[in-house]
Amino acid sequence: MDWSDTSSIGYPTLFFGVLIGSIVPVVPTGALVGGAAAIAMTTPHLSLPLVLLLAVLGAGIGDTATFAAARLGSTTAVRWLARGQGADRLASARVRFERSGWQLVVIGRLVPAGRIPVLLAAGAVSYPWRRLLPATLVACVLWAVAYALLGVLSGGIFDSPLVATALAAMLVLLVTVVLNLVAKRRRAKTGVGK
Repeated sequence: MDWSDTSSIGYPTLFFGVLIGSIVPVVPTGALVGGAAAIAMTTPHLSLPLVLLLAVLGAGIGDTATFAAARLGSTTAVRWLARGQGADRLASARVRFERSGWQLVVIGRLVPAGRIPVLLAAGAVSYPWRRLLPATLVACVLWAVAYALLGVLSGGIFDSPLVATALAAMLVLLVTVVLNLVAKRRRAKTGVGK
């Protein structure tokens, strides 16, 4: 491996960063994808299609692993999900997944801090693999494209990879803050979470 070649470092960093961040939310995965897309737009070192592919693969494998952990350890996931909740809450979650589970999986991936609770709930209610996998694929593609577009936008504005990457990270942060505010406002309006 040639460590002086940016792609030798960039592609593995992107893939493993998204993979790890999809399992344990310690890595800002959206900023990672946006930054990689910005670099792809401003340098010949990364390819945008490959950035998208690796982001989708890392996110998909991570989300599937999170679901599998909840599904295989479903009694633990059920206890975690039901902590402080009545049995009716778990029954309600089961009904919601039966009706519109694929939508919950897609929206959970796109909403900041929504993915892990949705995947744990899906595992706890034994959501079927045959329905989860296509929903996860759609969710990860939409997510990767959305964050890569922020990087493409910043890369199209600035020729400097450093400035474009910084702008992409700021755009991702701004989108995250706005989505969190909208979600908080909707919860306050509907009284959910009280």
